[in-house]
Amino acid sequence: MKNTLAAVIPIDFKKEARNAFVLIADEMQLVEKELARQLSSQIQIVDFLGEYIRSAGGKRIRPALLMLSNRLLGGDASSENVIRMAAVMEMLHTATLVHDDIIDNAEVRRNRPSVNAKFGNQTAVLMGDWLYMSAFEASLGERSLRILDILTRLTRLMTEGELLQLTTVGKIDVTENQYFDILRRKTAYLFSACCEVGAILAGASDEQVKALAEYGLNLGIAFQLADDLLDFTSDDSILGKRAGADLVEGKLTLPLILLRNADPDVADQLEIVMLDKSYSGISREKLVNALKRSNSLEMARQRAYQHAESAIKNLEVLPQTEYRLALGDLPAFVIERNR
Repeated sequence: MKNTLAAVIPIDFKKEARNAFVLIADEMQLVEKELARQLSSQIQIVDFLGEYIRSAGGKRIRPALLMLSNRLLGGDASSENVIRMAAVMEMLHTATLVHDDIIDNAEVRRNRPSVNAKFGNQTAVLMGDWLYMSAFEASLGERSLRILDILTRLTRLMTEGELLQLTTVGKIDVTENQYFDILRRKTAYLFSACCEVGAILAGASDEQVKALAEYGLNLGIAFQLADDLLDFTSDDSILGKRAGADLVEGKLTLPLILLRNADPDVADQLEIVMLDKSYSGISREKLVNALKRSNSLEMARQRAYQHAESAIKNLEVLPQTEYRLALGDLPAFVIERNR
């Protein structure tokens, strides 16, 4: 299925995406201040680690989604509760990264040593736990059982996704269904929850909340598919982490699943890379060439476009404002980004 989104992507799609963030630039600064406040502590080591994590930066796309969704439906994204919940979502995301890096033995995150590499696994585990608990403590200020239900369900789903992924590490027979189940749990449901919570804080109708939740889910899937493509099409300095790491860590992403299906003979070579934890069975360059020849990269990209198109369609029932336009620009950005 050929995507139609590619035909309508603005020539300067990066500029369009930047415009989305410009709309909430003041609020994003408030979120950064709130993160600094939430990650501070009277306990010196916690305060130091909190600043180390926060100062690494990041795209901050999750709090941005919450605020854009809130603005779209008439909310005040600069209000204390919206800023607080936007920071909570970034803290939950950061907690997953800290724990993921331990599981993956990752040494680099955002172009500098990961928490586990710099301070050790024990410290990283505890700091990840602290981030989770601090996020939930902050969310209690909203006094909303509906939002707490969303966050507790989300945290369970993300943990289940990590556990499910562990059962597939090093396995060459991972199916597309398994891959997408893990992807939704580990990545997409958080995107969905950000949009959902933003809408709820704006007093949106059930139909509007559902539309934005579905938008976030589709955007999150497109985002992760693009991330998996970047593992083969980008390099360490641009990604801010080791390129080609997924296969070395024993993870079979969609491009590799499609390659295996197209050329079963390559399965043994992929398995060797996973077992040796290095590109000894097949060089990364040869693997990328094989992915291109089999059209696996392009097919995976088409799947990303399909979810991007679905995300844009989800917005059709919502008010036609500059915030809806901004949310409509993000799907192309997450696919075409270079990091």
